[in-house]
Amino acid sequence: MNQRLLLSILAVSATCLVHARDHVALLGTYTGESRGIYAVRLNADTGALSAPELVAELPNPEFLALHPNGKVVYALTRMDTPQNKGGGAVAAFALDAATGHLTLLNTQPADGGSLTHLAVDATGRMLVAASYGGGYVVSFPLEADGRLGAHATWLNETGPLGPVKDRQNAPHPHNVTISPDNRFAFVADLGVDRVFSYALAPEHGTVALNEAGAVTIDPGSGPRHTKFSPDGKNFYVLDELDGTVTACRYDVARGVAEPFQRVATAPDGYRGRNSCSEIRIHPDGRFVYAANRGPNSIAVFTRDLTTGALARVEVVATGGRNPRNFNLTPDGAWLLCGHQDSNNLTVFKVDAGTGKLEATSHTVQVAKAVCVLFLP
Repeated sequence: MNQRLLLSILAVSATCLVHARDHVALLGTYTGESRGIYAVRLNADTGALSAPELVAELPNPEFLALHPNGKVVYALTRMDTPQNKGGGAVAAFALDAATGHLTLLNTQPADGGSLTHLAVDATGRMLVAASYGGGYVVSFPLEADGRLGAHATWLNETGPLGPVKDRQNAPHPHNVTISPDNRFAFVADLGVDRVFSYALAPEHGTVALNEAGAVTIDPGSGPRHTKFSPDGKNFYVLDELDGTVTACRYDVARGVAEPFQRVATAPDGYRGRNSCSEIRIHPDGRFVYAANRGPNSIAVFTRDLTTGALARVEVVATGGRNPRNFNLTPDGAWLLCGHQDSNNLTVFKVDAGTGKLEATSHTVQVAKAVCVLFLP
């Protein structure tokens, strides 16, 4: 074997090893300055970021979700129909997991206002989405190859409005979270200070209101996003309007979440307006993270594995304006934060023992990045 060929093989092998150590993240954006969905690589050893690459052109793919088979990505978008110009819709893409490249499979309209959030059930047979502006929840059956069927359920949310008149002027469903046992979809409604529960019927792609499972949050709190702990014992609600996290015990048998603690997310002494955006739980279940868009920071909490109670340990500046979304790498070693107003991504190293965040110098520009989805 000649020396040139040997060097070529070694170079290719080294490149493969580097890529094997990368985490791939898909980024949802508001289009205008951006053009759709982007992919970026985060080096698992150093936290360094690659240059973002456009992997799908799409209007306003502001939130993304992954099919449980890891082969299909779903994105919110807008779609003109005879009844509704620029209405909410969901697009399905075939995913090349190695590169993050996406190939459009199909798009289905929601027949209502723009959509805000979505989630896929554990069987991969249905998708549920919520519309903040339209005040409705919609479900779509999924075909075997991941394509979207026409929507099967379309339900308005109702209830007494919260006391914050300029934000709680109507029901505003903001987030969809599927229960660990795949029996329910929980939808946080900022407008009525409730988290609604919907029973899932994956075989039909439908949902039905489960009034007994609804969670009532303190008036004026404005529930925005929710997460279950990895062990399924707890359910955490991020309250956008009053800057808190509501911790709940989850009764699996009854499918009921019961609040028992509320903790603040803003730094001590902060008196300005806050608007929480995203909550994430570390893969090992010991730490919880919540983003503040007022002080542009992320609060770090320890989580008691027995009781589920939270204790705040620090609040860290995110290095940008309006941290709309962030996510942890699948191994929990790094945190990647997207900023809507400063158009940058920032990287933090996660301390495995304390959960604390160490800022790094790694950053890249992505216009209006509002969703961070790591591929497994």
